Amino acid sequence: MLILYGTEGCQLCDEALALVLAEPQLVGWALDSIDIAFDEQLLATYAERIPVLVNGAHGAALDWPFDATALSAFVAAQLQ
Repeated sequence: MLILYGTEGCQLCDEALALVLAEPQLVGWALDSIDIAFDEQLLATYAERIPVLVNGAHGAALDWPFDATALSAFVAAQLQ
């Protein structure tokens, strides 16, 4: 499962979500989008980093800014 940490009204988060949804390697993967604004610990951890894509299985993270190429490389590394 992948987790996209962000918050409502974040244009960069919307851009990251669009990239993730367009990534063909992610077909069949579960994606959870979590708003950090409602959790103090998440806010403390990710406030300066969002959007952040995290592999929920082992915590590997891809911080913004990332493009389709960086996302593809991150996903390929998660599949190994």
